[in-house]
Amino acid sequence: MTEELVIGILKDVFYTAFIILLPILGASLIVGIFISIFQAATSIQETTLTFVPKLITTALVVIILLPWIVDKMVAITIKMFTIFQTVIK
Repeated sequence: MTEELVIGILKDVFYTAFIILLPILGASLIVGIFISIFQAATSIQETTLTFVPKLITTALVVIILLPWIVDKMVAITIKMFTIFQTVIK
């Protein structure tokens, strides 16, 4: 019984982490692809040209999605503490 609860909560935690990181990594991937196409078309090989736009995009996506991220993390934390109370008893 308790093993199933622990496995279930671990599955939920990994799924929540994946869901939270997916839009952040997706936005960075899209910007990286556009920058790579731009570099290939213009033959500009500047390292900061790839790093800075991805960093700015990642920061903006995190700032925009922060309320949603906090909501997801609070929900999984409450679920974890609820299940811990059940497992301890």
